[in-house]
Amino acid sequence: MTIPTPTSEAQSPLDIRTLASLANEFFAALPGEVPNGASHLPHSTVPGTSALGGVTAPADVLPAGSSMGPIANGPQTPGAFVPGSNMVPQSPQSAVSMVASTPSLVPHASAPNGLPDNVATVPPAVDGRLGGAVLGAPQAYGASQDVPVNASNLGFPGLDDIKALLQGIDHRQPAAAVDHKGSQVPVNNQSTYYFASPDRQTHGFSERVPQADESRHPAFDVNAVRRDFPILQERINGKQLVWFDNAATTHKPQAVIDRLSYFYAHENSNIHRAAHELAARATDAYEAARTKVKDFLGAGSVEEIIFVRGATEAINLVAKTWGVQHVQAGDDIIVSHLEHHANIVPWQQLAALKGANLRVIPVDDTGQVLLDEYKKLLSDRTKIVAVTQVSNALGTVVPVKEIVALAHRAGAVALVDGAQSVSHMRVNVQDIDADFFVFSGHKVFGPTGIGVVYGKRDLLDNMPPWQGGGNMIADVTFEKTIYQPPPNKFEAGTGNIADAVGLGAAIDYVQRVGLENIARYEHDLLAYATHHLKPIPGVRLVGTASDKASVLSFVLKGYTTDEVGQALNQEGIAVRTGHHCAQPILRRFGLETTVRPSLAFYNTCEEVDRFIAVIRRLSSGRI
Repeated sequence: MTIPTPTSEAQSPLDIRTLASLANEFFAALPGEVPNGASHLPHSTVPGTSALGGVTAPADVLPAGSSMGPIANGPQTPGAFVPGSNMVPQSPQSAVSMVASTPSLVPHASAPNGLPDNVATVPPAVDGRLGGAVLGAPQAYGASQDVPVNASNLGFPGLDDIKALLQGIDHRQPAAAVDHKGSQVPVNNQSTYYFASPDRQTHGFSERVPQADESRHPAFDVNAVRRDFPILQERINGKQLVWFDNAATTHKPQAVIDRLSYFYAHENSNIHRAAHELAARATDAYEAARTKVKDFLGAGSVEEIIFVRGATEAINLVAKTWGVQHVQAGDDIIVSHLEHHANIVPWQQLAALKGANLRVIPVDDTGQVLLDEYKKLLSDRTKIVAVTQVSNALGTVVPVKEIVALAHRAGAVALVDGAQSVSHMRVNVQDIDADFFVFSGHKVFGPTGIGVVYGKRDLLDNMPPWQGGGNMIADVTFEKTIYQPPPNKFEAGTGNIADAVGLGAAIDYVQRVGLENIARYEHDLLAYATHHLKPIPGVRLVGTASDKASVLSFVLKGYTTDEVGQALNQEGIAVRTGHHCAQPILRRFGLETTVRPSLAFYNTCEEVDRFIAVIRRLSSGRI
């Protein structure tokens, strides 16, 4: 088999012999003393070599006749070989040695998880097996996949770059820039720290296209969605898993799993603190996630987005900063009867600390808040109103926009707990006009351990920091500390960088599917499940408000809630049983615990049917 050898720069973007020759010139041009007092290094002391301080370096790094396989006759452009041709031995081998070498001889292909294969013994651009892109040279996120492979887009210097370096310039940098007055100013072309280069090309993650892609599936396709969630293939007690515990936590699409893996394999570093490339990559990814959250919530700026561990920590942050600063003895703090413990306990603690009063908005028998009663609670003593947007125990959708408007009319600020809402409906914090909005990443198909505080910028500017340490300071002396502006002021220490990036990937995913599509599908699924569950003898639904998210709380006569949960688990169906960290609202209905199936957009009517069959069987057994 005759292997063509590139003969021109056009055929070979990275000619190794030419590159080596230019490199020799580069080293020869370096300042410093050389042997025998010469003022500069000779281009070559021996044919084919270059001397550098008495050390010879071969000018031809791939001499003809070498036994380096397909690239022995020079570098090959991607596609120069038929896939699999690299398996042909370049020298005689015994059968045993060929078997031992087989794994390294198999043509490269994408790994099953979609991550790039970075194990390469030569620069990807000159490996003729299948091309540099397959060997792990990452493309920019969202970049066209038909970009021609060349030295520069693989991160290697091109010939023009090296020539320019030899002349002491970088032709890729502009000679001048324009200032805010429109005047040209000289540009320093020396290397700069990544954080001083606002136009730097970010290191991108290129994910596989999820099955649930609006461009590929114009109508909502639950089967395509399900293929994106690997855990849904798990089997429990011999049955395929049915995950009806989404109000506790949601599962993660492969896109999020891949993004986390890619971060740790290619970007892992602390952020904002170093001048090296991995710090730049990690910072880019972290701050890109902040921008995605800002857009997801409809916030005005990234400075209004603070990363925390979850909605619980988010509420505590507000209570222990803004609350401690502004709430005084005799003031009122208002919450609703629907609240999760995380939106009760921090305010109780604040009230006890300050001598303030905790007021509660009552609910009706369907589980909806009573706005007229809420209005009666408001006064000039009201300092903050903190309410959930969706009840985790009942699924009630609370009219938060009206509640916030009434709070503002009374001169109070308003916090909205969106932990249970962001995965089910479109949220716009500016439309709601919330002063603070919080949510947890793991409730919206993202990782655990990451959450968000949105706060209006004027409020954040005047709030004291919650924790002290690194990352949140501008200057420290033993006499005083100057803090960074928001959001850094509230992000002391090393944050949960990887999971913030994973949250960004989760937001990308739900945005791709479309929150309106999700809301419509889940509404229909909830209606279907309610229609079949409600008539079963012995079933009592708890929470029947006309506006609900996909939560079904119920009890079954003759059974404890744990017995129902265990029977469902035997059939591979996961539901939550207990008080759901919302004891006050369950006690409002005379209960300590309920069974709580909670649905997501990857659930199906067939799964609901399996669930209903178990409840009917239990009902017929004891009633």
